[in-house]
Amino acid sequence: MQVTARPYAFALDPARVALVVIDMQRDFIEPGGFGDSLGNDVARLKAIVPTVASLIALFRRHALPIIHTREAHQPDLSDCPPAKRLRGAPGLRIGDAGAMGRILIAGEPGNAILPELAPLPDEIAIDKPGKGMFWATGLHERLQAMGITQLVFAGVTTEVCVQTSMREANDRGYDCLLIEDATESYFPAFKAATIEMIVAQGGIVGWATPLASLASALEAGHG
Repeated sequence: MQVTARPYAFALDPARVALVVIDMQRDFIEPGGFGDSLGNDVARLKAIVPTVASLIALFRRHALPIIHTREAHQPDLSDCPPAKRLRGAPGLRIGDAGAMGRILIAGEPGNAILPELAPLPDEIAIDKPGKGMFWATGLHERLQAMGITQLVFAGVTTEVCVQTSMREANDRGYDCLLIEDATESYFPAFKAATIEMIVAQGGIVGWATPLASLASALEAGHG
């Protein structure tokens, strides 16, 4: 089925597609979390929650696979190299105590996915120690075993973990479609620039479309 998209229509194969929801975690999105403590406007990210919820519901309604990711590290930080950890002002680094527990540490309250977007028991949820979803997660092998060749992306932030994951997926042979209104950045210009980079040069990284276009194609194809 054809999904109206940029830079041209995306040929969606429901038998081989999965949704990836990147890092919709409390510490990035809720007031008082890590993102807020860095001076970011988390309301921008919070605003996409209903759209992401609708996207998840769309895939559940059509019994299509969903993968949820969390950026998370082990409590001893053995999977967080200094090149990543030593960023930000002292007191605001990975592993430090925040308003919702230790920042980006697996199992801490702030590391959890928002309750309204929480994975169901039969959905894949992975902790990723990097910005991309493939590093040290084994996800590529799981997707291969499922016969997945196409990935639909949503989540935060557009220019960091979403873009990194899309580029990694493209290098591994997946066709990637970004849902424009189901992703967001703390910086509007960064989101806009990232989408343009993704669709540039004939879709060098992938395709982009609003949720309505994807929903229209799926509903028509399964009508």
